[in-house]
Amino acid sequence: MSGPSSDTGLLPPVEAHGLERIGYLGCDGRPPFKLALTVVGDRWYLIAGHLWHRGWSVIDVTDPTDPGLVTFVPGPPDTWTAQVQVADGLLLAGLSRIPERFGGRPDAAFEECAIVFDVRDPATPRELSRIRLGGTGAHRSWWAGGTTAWLSANAAGFRNYLLVGMDLSDPEHPTEISRWWLPGQGPGEPDPGPEAGVSLHGPAYVVGDHAWLAYGGAGMVALDLADPTHPELLGRWSVVPPFRGGLFGAGVHTARPLPGRGLAVVHGEAGPERCEGEPDFAGLVDIADPARPRLVSQLPRPVPTAGLAYRTYCDKGGRFGPHDSHLPQGSPWLDDREDRVYLTWFNAGLRVYDIRDPRDPREIAWYVPADPVRRYGPLPASGLVTQSEVVLVDTRGVIYLTDKNAGLTLLRCTV
Repeated sequence: MSGPSSDTGLLPPVEAHGLERIGYLGCDGRPPFKLALTVVGDRWYLIAGHLWHRGWSVIDVTDPTDPGLVTFVPGPPDTWTAQVQVADGLLLAGLSRIPERFGGRPDAAFEECAIVFDVRDPATPRELSRIRLGGTGAHRSWWAGGTTAWLSANAAGFRNYLLVGMDLSDPEHPTEISRWWLPGQGPGEPDPGPEAGVSLHGPAYVVGDHAWLAYGGAGMVALDLADPTHPELLGRWSVVPPFRGGLFGAGVHTARPLPGRGLAVVHGEAGPERCEGEPDFAGLVDIADPARPRLVSQLPRPVPTAGLAYRTYCDKGGRFGPHDSHLPQGSPWLDDREDRVYLTWFNAGLRVYDIRDPRDPREIAWYVPADPVRRYGPLPASGLVTQSEVVLVDTRGVIYLTDKNAGLTLLRCTV
């Protein structure tokens, strides 16, 4: 189904060890961004949001060596449709204002904050309802089925993203059940300033009655959700200083708890292109006592293979640093092993870490795609180089990798 492609997805990778490409899809010139997986009968489907295009792609990955585009669902104009979550036959699709650096027009009308789709038949998604909070939209949210979805969203009168609990038991009529935020975000509260980075990048990763929130420059926050109408603070852990702070994923971009080990995988998001500013954190944190998290180790930073035109990835162009790690999010079809970390590093591609010894994590595999030849959006500004964005791993061992300016790459780990 993949056919010829105008980008470089079918060319050999620049670097590869322990990861082999098994499939590729150009997605009709719409580079996928965030991914969600659902299975209906014996068919496996990815649903992808996009950075540069307004809408969602449904991709059949039943045969990972021959993925195929099933349909594209157009989204509202001048609206970011990048964030997706699927569970119980429902797609929770985030909507938000497009940031100017991603080509957004500050004066353009946009939609917010989410659409709930029925995707029991993934080939024909059907809109059921819209969630509106009167703000700038939603970012990474938690939806694992059941009753409650936890949105990272902005609401009228609030600063940046906060936590909003939504009851989806009647998906045609979602109802808000709670809001939780840090000081400085609420109406009338003193503004801590953008350098403080007080914003829930999300998602709120829920395990039982506890949730771990990736709260940007404000760090990792642990909440008690035993009463979902009244979340309560359990603890907080910050990486700033010495690591980079600020808004939009700086500080803590992702916090994934490993409940069987009392650990969390925690990392930030790479800063400006060519490594300007402070470095970003990526490591393991002990969360056995949610009130007193403590650092265990840092993940090794990638180093280019000898003989390339650049000695460090900072010299390659584009952004270098952590971005997205694989999140099972309670899905029965996504890999949930707790001894490996799959983490994208923008121009350093995808890296896989063995964390069986949490004090000594080891890089065991990597895959750096060939640089794109066609630009779909304004980033990266310093050069058209690969920018590996998002990784998802299913229970069959199929690894899905997206890039800002290329299609969907399907991989398998051989180590």
